[in-house]
Amino acid sequence: MKTVDKSGDKVRRMFAQIAPRYDLMNHVLSLNIDKMWRRRTLGRLSLQSNAPVLDVCTGTGDLAISIARKATGRFQVIGADFCLPMLELARKKQVNLEKSESLLSFIEADTQALPFRDNTFQAVTVAFGIRNVADTRSGLEEMIRVCLPGGQVAVLEFSRPTWPVLKQVYDGYFRWVLPAIGQAMSKNSESAYSYLPESVLQFPSGRAMIELLESVGLQNVKCWPMTFGIASLYIGQKAGGAK
Repeated sequence: MKTVDKSGDKVRRMFAQIAPRYDLMNHVLSLNIDKMWRRRTLGRLSLQSNAPVLDVCTGTGDLAISIARKATGRFQVIGADFCLPMLELARKKQVNLEKSESLLSFIEADTQALPFRDNTFQAVTVAFGIRNVADTRSGLEEMIRVCLPGGQVAVLEFSRPTWPVLKQVYDGYFRWVLPAIGQAMSKNSESAYSYLPESVLQFPSGRAMIELLESVGLQNVKCWPMTFGIASLYIGQKAGGAK
């Protein structure tokens, strides 16, 4: 398998082209299971203080909006993404938020160069986006940099099932079925739904992902496989918090 091209310009163009049908395709292709994955992620986050929360690679903002609803005005939530057409869709969703959920904003920013001071957020999250960052390690290091000492860094990402039969079915779906359906639903010149399986199959998961998160400085990293390992949630803690 050739190495997937994750250059910033290519990824930005690709997501700009599929933005109008991005949510619909995600829900159809995952049979709406992606909504459950985000709910479980939200349930694992410990959001106890009034410090803000940052969601990077926020896309159309689903996880950021869910966090804002849970916050009910107790703290600010910021969603950041470097693809403006995706952010415009996220901002349209804000119309449906209650006043108590209004401390939510979306900004255009690259995860590899976040425009925030060190030690700002009680939690920094990313859902199905960190594998699209050109330099994954750089993106993770930035997420940790802006997180408060003792705060959580949460990564929800596709992973590969380990059960042999399911693994074969999963690989076949990702390699052949998903690209065909995705391309038919959203014509684009960047082959977004060929890029998706390539990026997933080349991205670390399970123990390899835990080791990557530990290597960039996170402590107490835990992993929760979801739906037979099709997706996994990883949460680690930034060093330096209260004992």
